[in-house]
Amino acid sequence: MSAPRRFWVGLPGARLEAAWWGPAPEEAPSIALLHEGLGCVALWRDFPAELAAATGCGVLAWSRVGYGASTPVRLPRPLSYMHDEARERVSPVLEAAGVRRCLLLGHSDGASIAAIHAGTVADPRVTGVALLAPHFIVEEISLDGIRAARQRWETTELRARLARYHADADGAFLGWNDAWLTPEFRHWDITADLARVRLPLLVVQGTADAYGSVAQARLAERLAAGPVEALVLEGVGHAPHAEAPGPVLAALTRFAQNNAHIG
Repeated sequence: MSAPRRFWVGLPGARLEAAWWGPAPEEAPSIALLHEGLGCVALWRDFPAELAAATGCGVLAWSRVGYGASTPVRLPRPLSYMHDEARERVSPVLEAAGVRRCLLLGHSDGASIAAIHAGTVADPRVTGVALLAPHFIVEEISLDGIRAARQRWETTELRARLARYHADADGAFLGWNDAWLTPEFRHWDITADLARVRLPLLVVQGTADAYGSVAQARLAERLAAGPVEALVLEGVGHAPHAEAPGPVLAALTRFAQNNAHIG
């Protein structure tokens, strides 16, 4: 697998690390990756290269503010942080990277951001949205998983492990964890945004996900205004692209062929 092209995206008040795998935007459609609540460019690991090879698309990933080597975040994060990201930063990053047409592919928090963007931002570059382990509502299982993560942060070497990937590990973890554990966040709900999504959706959900249930995929099937394909993977947890790469890459390749205007 070829090494990515690494670069920086400058936005007002922020400098974001980014990387590109596969063909350039003028050569093929693109797939833009939105990472999870503790993710960054590096924590996608081999997935972007595998996705580029499988689909023939160029793949763009960036670390959001507060993650990886990007500009640190000021704590506490506002509870609107996913809406803020979707409405204020996704399209400018696509513009800065030269993306012409693309699929959005988000994981966990990144999937929620992708869904909000698709439902609230008119961006003609985006032709479809793939969501891995998305959150549309807050479930008790979500909060249980986040409380368990907080315990690991306080009692294990989780902080040291995250510090290998994030310049500000405290900001990355606490910005995410504190927001989700704020009592008001229990009422966070993006189903109204989901209901406005007219683009094709692919939703991938594992039945052993410690942060969300299959109910999330069923919400997409019931509420989204456009066509929805749901892939439910038995025994798979919160990172289906890492735990079940074969079926996930196959589903993403079909989705790209149908919705990224390849060939």
